[in-house]
Amino acid sequence: MTAYVIPLIFLTVLIITFVKRKNGYSVFVDGSKSALSLMAEVFPYLLTVMMAVELFRASGVSAAVSSAVEPVMNFFGIPKELTELILVRPLSGAGALAVLDNIYTLYGTDTYVGLCASIIYGSSETIFYVSSIYFSKSDIKNLRYSIPVALIATFTGCVLGCFVMKLM
Repeated sequence: MTAYVIPLIFLTVLIITFVKRKNGYSVFVDGSKSALSLMAEVFPYLLTVMMAVELFRASGVSAAVSSAVEPVMNFFGIPKELTELILVRPLSGAGALAVLDNIYTLYGTDTYVGLCASIIYGSSETIFYVSSIYFSKSDIKNLRYSIPVALIATFTGCVLGCFVMKLM
């Protein structure tokens, strides 16, 4: 069934362009032009966030901060093994996936730590990445409340996810 999805989309677009009497090729080229200009505008923001995340992990700051906030995580009922995942996830999906893979390798997928890690990874977002993309295209340049509220909501979700997992 999935083998037919792309040809079906292609055929649907051709039929719509024929019915609306539009030149499908010129519309496609115009869309490509706007996509290139969008990428040129967004790329510096994206590159900055990616470099900052890689520096954060490669320099060892991520592991040091994880060790420092371990007592706070324990107070909220989050296993100490998940502190690096909670710190990296708002910054980078790929970096968080690498941390998640490491957690699965060390503790397994069906353990409490592995299940909490799955909940945290699946229910949180790469806040700084998404913010850099969305806010680079909007007129809003003052991110006064958006980032802190998103971080608090993510942390609250992590705490509640681990709490519910503990109850199960």
